Amino acid sequence: MKRRSFLKSGILGSTALFAGLHELNAMEALSNLEEVSGMKITKIRYYSAPGYNKPLFNQARGIVEIETDGGIIGIGEGGSKDMIEQCAKMMIGEDPFRIEYIWQNVYRGMFYPPGREKLHALGALEMALWDLKGKALNAPVYDLLGGASRDSVECYATGFRASKAKTNEQRAIDCLEAGLRCYRIGPTGGNGESPFDFYENAEKTIELCKRIDSAVGGKGNWAIDLHTRFDPQETIKICSELEELQPYFVEDLIRSENPGSYRMMRSMTKVPIAVGEQFGDIWDINELVEQELINYSRVTLPNTGGLSHFKKIAAMCETHYVGMIPHFTGPLSTAALVHVLGSSSPSRCMMELLGGEPERPAYFNEDFIDFRKGKLHLNPSPGLGVKFDSKKADFIMEITEKVKFPHPILKAPDGSIRNW
Repeated sequence: MKRRSFLKSGILGSTALFAGLHELNAMEALSNLEEVSGMKITKIRYYSAPGYNKPLFNQARGIVEIETDGGIIGIGEGGSKDMIEQCAKMMIGEDPFRIEYIWQNVYRGMFYPPGREKLHALGALEMALWDLKGKALNAPVYDLLGGASRDSVECYATGFRASKAKTNEQRAIDCLEAGLRCYRIGPTGGNGESPFDFYENAEKTIELCKRIDSAVGGKGNWAIDLHTRFDPQETIKICSELEELQPYFVEDLIRSENPGSYRMMRSMTKVPIAVGEQFGDIWDINELVEQELINYSRVTLPNTGGLSHFKKIAAMCETHYVGMIPHFTGPLSTAALVHVLGSSSPSRCMMELLGGEPERPAYFNEDFIDFRKGKLHLNPSPGLGVKFDSKKADFIMEITEKVKFPHPILKAPDGSIRNW
């Protein structure tokens, strides 16, 4: 049975659809891929993640379900309630396979460009669309994105839970012995109520870096995030001292509001620079990449607006030899990053794990993520490989109707979305 026949014949019940699709292997499914699925999005549900109460819109951990009239459900992660609601209402009735078309309409359809908080919600919904499409075609998402380009993704640890050591130096050693690529530290100061003294903490940060470098033997086995805490003069002082050491990267040297300021920073230091965790779409980071002002991009999911957009950023980075080191994120987003990085160019990449290991919340299946010996491995299960137990999460809302007062949808003669 070919996919064309059972989709066009209108057999859209979940049992019949899956029975037909399971007769196809991943290559057959892809070779028969059409631009439409014959399905429509009918419901989008939103749940809050139990126990997660970080009050940041751009680090939200909500779980979204996108359901079709064919009974197939895709799972995504991210977005606040209000942002998910607005985006979801623009997706009801659409064909779930037209992921780029949906993305363009949601991104541009309200006329004003979305802020990073809305982009986070769009990323969660787009993630669910890829999961749904993979499940419908019985193929892992990385196959739909071009196929595996690597077997696994190296990881580094910010903190290391498995270590009982009291010092950063010993925790770094324990981290490397567990198979992770490197150990990341932060600057001294800034984690309490005491005033942050620039001069004092610059000196202490330099000394901390020297101790860590000595403990792990240099060779890129450690990295530091300056957390945008310092002004340029202290940052340049720190980076100048670190040049003779061997950090894998130095992250967020200065505040992120004016990316163009990195032209000055790049001219003043030779340390590998990593920037991007506070950014969203491709227009946030293109200047830094295209002018070759950084060595590593730190953009992540769902902050970029989704897998497709992350892959666009990765392609741009490839042309300028910029590596991909996404910031740590939610558990499902971590799994989704493996699919994208695992199917992108073989440029250098690495993933951050807070505590040195991925989260495995009870509301997801245990094997949705494959972490072994310090590396994240590709999951060959259909979609993102995730199964969601909604009974273990907190239901917030269900969207079943399209937005009532949208701007007109303006299309070019070829059917592509234009700004209204």
